[in-house]
Amino acid sequence: MDEILPPIYLDNAATTPARTEVVEAMLPHFTANGYNPSSQHARGRAARAALDDARDRIARLFGATRKEIVFTGGGSEADNLAIFGVARALRDRGRHVVSTVIEHHAVLRALEALAEDGWAVTLLPVTADGVVEPERFAAALRPDTVLASVMYANNELGTVQPIRELASLARGAGVLFHTDAVQVPVSLSVDCPELGVDLLSISAHKFYGPKGVGALYVRDGTPLRPLIHGGGQEFANRSGTENVAGIAGMVAALELAGAERSEASRRIGALRDRLEAGILKRIAHVRINGREAPRLPTHCSASFLGVESEHVLVRLDLEGIAVSAGSACTSGALEPSHVIAALGLPEAWMRGVIRFSLGRETTEFEIDRVVEALARAIGDLREFSRIPA
Repeated sequence: MDEILPPIYLDNAATTPARTEVVEAMLPHFTANGYNPSSQHARGRAARAALDDARDRIARLFGATRKEIVFTGGGSEADNLAIFGVARALRDRGRHVVSTVIEHHAVLRALEALAEDGWAVTLLPVTADGVVEPERFAAALRPDTVLASVMYANNELGTVQPIRELASLARGAGVLFHTDAVQVPVSLSVDCPELGVDLLSISAHKFYGPKGVGALYVRDGTPLRPLIHGGGQEFANRSGTENVAGIAGMVAALELAGAERSEASRRIGALRDRLEAGILKRIAHVRINGREAPRLPTHCSASFLGVESEHVLVRLDLEGIAVSAGSACTSGALEPSHVIAALGLPEAWMRGVIRFSLGRETTEFEIDRVVEALARAIGDLREFSRIPA
């Protein structure tokens, strides 16, 4: 009888399971301390104290003050608040926004909505390795540009953008700068003053926190109009009773990520290199996307010639291996993702792209199993296309 092996999860860029420590930090705020932080009675004041403590702790991690932290319902909301909030606040000064073609859809769809409302939107191309060139960025800034939004690291490729340089260029031109940092807390610092950004978005479930909660850093003095109106919570930036339990979990997860970042990056990066070396050794006609650019240690995007991503996903899933065909937000689509299309690859290289995203629980044994299973799957699938495996 064949041995049943445990499943392998290499889709951490899509989401991560909440850590035990995170769940434990959340539990009191569902029960004993599960009250409205806006209430004036003793139970409400206790919830407010917990919320204030969480805000102070995340502010320290961001290098911020407590009033510069806005809690949201996730990364997509944080991105939308940054873009629409600044656009609405500064629409009389200018109506031009600069971004890139490889942004998350939370940014791109928001920019499409601005364009429908008469805004000018410039989407910068990237290099063949998925990096924005500072010279192009600087040239795109205009007198009527009020905001630039460039993601810190890409969710499909893991490529890290030169955020400090871009933010400096924007500031020199009098343009506010936002970065979607959803993918980075496990691997990179989110010290906002050190990065030089005006706005920065995160989402808890990407770093072993709960789903449905995120945060937006808003540098003091940055003009921002709210998206959600009501009771005036979050310093009038985001109305609605705060999700104290989720916020407590997010802060606990972010603190753990910061404390473990150096060692985790080293260990996971070594596993990612082992995965890529194994793929390149065992399988012909492979391209590692973004390989020559700075990348997060957690990400590997590989193009396999002569196969379709969906077929590879099914084969690996049957062996208990969870990966992704690019971004989880575009799963189900048959066409190549907008990120892969932006690299300028020949179409044949865009059809069989798999994203492997490693996490804190990934092991060498799992990596070796994935390479073996992948080699078998690609070999079988290529028999039909007559391309050597």
